Amino acid sequence: MRHFVSAGFPVLGLLVLGAVCGAAQVPVPAEKAVPARHGLLALDEDLQALAEKVGPAVVTIEVSGLTTVQDPNTRQTTYVAKEQGVGSGIVIDASGYILTNAHVVEHATSVSVLVFRHRNRQVGGTEDVQRFPARIVGRDAMTDIALLKVEAADLPALELADSDQVHVGQFCLAFGSPLGLENTVTMGVISATQRQLNPTTPVVYLQTDAAINPGNSGGPLVDIRGEVVGMNTMIVSQSGGSEGVGFSIPSNMIRFIYDQLRKQGHVRRGAIGISAREITPTLSSGLGLPQQPGIILEDVLPGSSADRSGLHPGDILLDVDGKQFQDPRALSVLLFQKRIGENLAFKIQRGAQVLSVNVPVTERARDPESILDPTQSTGNIVPKLGIVAMEITDSVAKLIEPTRISGGILVTALTAGGNASLFGLQAGDVIHALNHTPLDSLETLRKALAGLKPGDAVVFSLERGGQLNYIAFDNPE
Repeated sequence: MRHFVSAGFPVLGLLVLGAVCGAAQVPVPAEKAVPARHGLLALDEDLQALAEKVGPAVVTIEVSGLTTVQDPNTRQTTYVAKEQGVGSGIVIDASGYILTNAHVVEHATSVSVLVFRHRNRQVGGTEDVQRFPARIVGRDAMTDIALLKVEAADLPALELADSDQVHVGQFCLAFGSPLGLENTVTMGVISATQRQLNPTTPVVYLQTDAAINPGNSGGPLVDIRGEVVGMNTMIVSQSGGSEGVGFSIPSNMIRFIYDQLRKQGHVRRGAIGISAREITPTLSSGLGLPQQPGIILEDVLPGSSADRSGLHPGDILLDVDGKQFQDPRALSVLLFQKRIGENLAFKIQRGAQVLSVNVPVTERARDPESILDPTQSTGNIVPKLGIVAMEITDSVAKLIEPTRISGGILVTALTAGGNASLFGLQAGDVIHALNHTPLDSLETLRKALAGLKPGDAVVFSLERGGQLNYIAFDNPE
């Protein structure tokens, strides 16, 4: 993409005074006045300077990997195929740490990062681009944030702003590689804050009308100071392109996730074990509550930290850590970003009493998605059978339907173009034995397959939908 920019500065002619000829005085014309910096011209120059400051810290991410494919007849995800994709990223640390969306690298087997040292300037030649292989430090599917690391030094990096200070109508710029067109900048305003798209999760977004398109994912949304207020993540569109309804993950959420991914490679989430709802006039009237806006605790889970600390269902929440809440969503966002081991100071009303209760934040169960993701690693592919599989460990056993025989190998998907469907294998099968060899690991399965000669009988003892089955076929050449 070519950028045509003006110099932005007036050219001042220098008047050289001539020598005095005889007694005659050469008239000196009045000095030309420098034109005042016009408002629109000033904005143009400021935006150009901002783009040149931010641009080099925005990278293009190229991904190769695997993806799940639906069977057109059953609409079930049963196949795995290769794919390539492009996204954007934010250099968050000069030593090579880069943030992007988790969905950009979700099924990646290889990731490359393209760094443009002179982004947003007309610097010709490929020497302006540096390509680095990247490793995935960690990813968090719930917030859609991933952290990458490249072996580089002195990369230009961006600072995270305080997204709690972002307001509606504030100017913002979106950077990234929409549709693969790197070096792209769009401008708009913050349309809304604290936008919750899924009421079942506490993740909220900044909404903007700055143009965001596929490929912008993972790029920064910055304020006029060049600080990151959000990470561009998704759009709402009927056409598939930008319609002015884009969403970015707020920078304070990014900071919370980044710190944990960098330290431990995954996110440890806190929980206290409560559910709450807004006190409406109908609820207040029916339960005989004080006529006041606020939040009431609907449930306190038995054995949770809230239960052990003395919170009860029906308690009216007055404030948490000195902050009042009228909306349960805002409360859930606060709890979502609290670290394990922190204590929360609850002030509640129970009948005529006003009580103070300290509630410690405890760790909630980890998201099982990474355990069951059939494309998480190429090491789970068994090419000879055309399947993606995993050993049924104790942790995996808790996430699937109970099996009649413990252990075994779980078929999570079939590889596109493989022979699994010809053999009769299906996603969801639990293979317990090959001929007389019990299967307790993928390594055992691979060794048993390697020991077969062409034409040898192959009999799988497996479990499908709670029923025991045999699948028999001749080992192909």
